[in-house]
Amino acid sequence: MEDPMYSLQDVIRCDLCETPVPPKHCDVCHIHLCEACVGEHLSDQSKDHYIVPFKLRGIITKCTEHSTEVCKKLCTTCNIPVCPLCVASSEHEQHYKMDILKWFEYKRECMQGDLQDLEKSIYPRYQEAATNIPVQRADVNKRSQKLTTALDKQGEALHTEIDTIIQGMKSDIDDMDAQHIAAIDQQEVAINHTIPGITQAILDLKRILDTSDVCLVSEYTSRTEEFRSFPAWFHVTLPTFTPKEINREQIHQQIGSLSELAITFLLDEPRILTDIHTECEYLRSVSCLSDSELWTCGLDDNILRLYNLQGELLRSVQTKSGGTPWDIAVTRSGYLVYADWERSIKLVRGTQIQTLITLQGWRPLRLCSTSSGDLLVIMSSDDSKQTKVVRYSGSTEKQSIQWDDRRKPLYSSGDIKYLSENRNLDICVADYYADAVLVVSAAGKLRFRYTGSPSTLRESICPSGITTDSQANTLTSYTGNHCIHIIDQDGHFLRYIHNCGLQEPWGLCVDSRDNLFVAEWGTRKVKKLQYYK
Repeated sequence: MEDPMYSLQDVIRCDLCETPVPPKHCDVCHIHLCEACVGEHLSDQSKDHYIVPFKLRGIITKCTEHSTEVCKKLCTTCNIPVCPLCVASSEHEQHYKMDILKWFEYKRECMQGDLQDLEKSIYPRYQEAATNIPVQRADVNKRSQKLTTALDKQGEALHTEIDTIIQGMKSDIDDMDAQHIAAIDQQEVAINHTIPGITQAILDLKRILDTSDVCLVSEYTSRTEEFRSFPAWFHVTLPTFTPKEINREQIHQQIGSLSELAITFLLDEPRILTDIHTECEYLRSVSCLSDSELWTCGLDDNILRLYNLQGELLRSVQTKSGGTPWDIAVTRSGYLVYADWERSIKLVRGTQIQTLITLQGWRPLRLCSTSSGDLLVIMSSDDSKQTKVVRYSGSTEKQSIQWDDRRKPLYSSGDIKYLSENRNLDICVADYYADAVLVVSAAGKLRFRYTGSPSTLRESICPSGITTDSQANTLTSYTGNHCIHIIDQDGHFLRYIHNCGLQEPWGLCVDSRDNLFVAEWGTRKVKKLQYYK
């Protein structure tokens, strides 16, 4: 909008000294003032004055209760402009009053913040999700086609006697597709229902920000929080077909099984269920012994501690070398293992600490106990130039993962790395210095690299802690942004955990119910979170 100060044929001037383009205005006397004349004008104490920026002239209004008075303050309790007589009245005596110009600028700052939040953060997320809806639908069709093809192949081998059974299982797929599409439709409806509201809120904010109408501004109510919680998050556990060898005598049992479609919704706002206070100043690792007990360790601390959910210290173990442990893990048998400074992996069995693995030329960094009872160790060479993941059965090395298909290193040479195994037996590594989560198959083949959600591609994620849940989702912590990324089994970003008061999240683990335990770097706390409905 063109400023009236410059739009007139004759430039507006100071009413006292004729200086052009005066920046101030007395909203009581209705005259324009340059900076030099403000003091002279205020020196006239025969009448009241109220100096405002030129663009905000007209900000004060006549009092609706006392027609001879002007309103220089706003009662924030009643959200109305008030004059000196109103301020002195019993009606507003206990209320908080604020200079109307300061209040106006404060509200404008809030609205500018809301506008920026809506335009730069909230609206792009909705756009991104809306764009992804057709992709989700296409994926549903692709996956169902794979399942149907597998069923057809098995059906041809079993000939006509199994046609009825095959058709029944196809019907199951159709039903599950319908459920899946219904869930996607539900999400699309919620997104499309909300986007116009966001668009209108942006337009309304821009319109209000372009006016000096006090009443219009005072009536403004922020809708940002209404849109911040993203609607209808859900996670899908896709059906799989498991064929079996044909046995005509047991035809029904030999066809195979089609798993059910499972749609699990993620909470819009994950909830902190428990704060567990520990004695470790810089927590970096946490590992569940059970759903109610967990081991912790940290930097510059040679004590491993076992706590219950009430924060009671149940047991403490000092490392055998007296050095700080690099990491901890709980084995399938319930024993604690830790990576020691002296190039070894130690096993804590009762009151005894025994050496399980001794390394030559390599330093153990992080540990992970697998579903099969193996131990995964990510380690760095003594010269810190090489990194690899090694699988052990007991103390016997079974597998080493270091290179991709082009004989290039999979992992960076830095020391900050954590690893976990998902339900599909993939090995997931949070590589801080590579700014990525790298996931390889059980055979060591790279499946994908995750470097951040599509809306934050310009920002490196610097992942630290990592864990996986029962849905084969990977959760990785980003200490710098106080958040946790959740990605699915194929590396697609699902959502953040960032709006529940986390501070410098580092070590992660989940219990048997998919509750998430987060070790905070600087607060001495482990927080238990629920992120599934």
